[in-house]
Amino acid sequence: MPETTISSPTNAAASTHAILWGRALRVFAWLSFLAQTIIIGTGGAVRLTGSGLGCSEWPLCTPESLVPIYADQGIHGIIEFGNRVMTGVVGVIALAVLLLVLARTGGKATVFSALRFAAAGILAAGVVFFIFTLVDLPATPFAMAALLVTVIAATVRSVRLTTERRDLVILAWVVLIGVVAQALVGGVTVLTGLNPFIVGFHYVSSLLLVCVTAAFLVRLYAAPGPRERAVPTWFAALSHITGLALAVTILFGVLTTGSGPHSGDAAVERQGFDATVLAHVHSWPGYILAALVVTLTIAAWVLHLRPRRWLLVLVLAILVQVGVGVWQAREGLPPVLVGIHMVLASLSAAAYTVVVLNLKKPAAAEA
Repeated sequence: MPETTISSPTNAAASTHAILWGRALRVFAWLSFLAQTIIIGTGGAVRLTGSGLGCSEWPLCTPESLVPIYADQGIHGIIEFGNRVMTGVVGVIALAVLLLVLARTGGKATVFSALRFAAAGILAAGVVFFIFTLVDLPATPFAMAALLVTVIAATVRSVRLTTERRDLVILAWVVLIGVVAQALVGGVTVLTGLNPFIVGFHYVSSLLLVCVTAAFLVRLYAAPGPRERAVPTWFAALSHITGLALAVTILFGVLTTGSGPHSGDAAVERQGFDATVLAHVHSWPGYILAALVVTLTIAAWVLHLRPRRWLLVLVLAILVQVGVGVWQAREGLPPVLVGIHMVLASLSAAAYTVVVLNLKKPAAAEA
């Protein structure tokens, strides 16, 4: 007579609970990636519509109000305030992802530890704000810095306590740290009158957060444990050279935009570089990047390598990006095309991140 296995109600309930938490984590992980991409679009809209100083103050929009209240702010105030609201949405989603990861990997103890640090961070920020207000210094940036330091300290402790899926815990904390840091950089951007170098750094930081959330999704769906290289050495080396070409292309793209007509406000001074020359310099690594990606894609399909499907996605993103770049240059940089170009750059970087993470595979189990 075959043996019958009876699962206890306790085990069945625990399994159902784990499945529900896993689904919630996947949903919020995708929302985090989408939100980080969308905020690049809303940030681009702020710059491309000249709304960078639509809210003259930070963190308030006006000296008297958190929201736009003056008639002369008009649509610019609404666009700038909308981007600030999106920052809050991104932060809430990042916090939800972190708490879900901590709950699944370390249980209630790690969640409560993170919440205690959160309370301590808010308290520290409040104390710093009160002290700097008394001495008549800009209080909010220093309060945000105190909160950021507390989040970093919480990250260190959380990672030390983690024994399972440390990769997911680290990535989730990096996103939350990035969101807090981005809020601080955004405030500095307004307080410095939209300095083009700080604006460029703000964009690059947002792009990197898109890449981190993409990496989180890859690792979330991947099998845990040690990994080994799944491609030849020369292919891995060429892939990293391609990443360098991508970084240089984005860097010169940021410098080109910082010298072009879209400053975020008509009164903002530009970087002083020749935008026409920079546009040509920006295109050179872009064409090199396209050639490298096509070469990698052909090699990956011929050799049946692991990242071949994602290389096709990257090829498509790069080709569309090149097409939009040429189009916007010929049309005199219309704001819509520039905004699409900015978002496509972040998606190209995210696709490249997925390609790099697929250069390795789960290590084969020992006999």
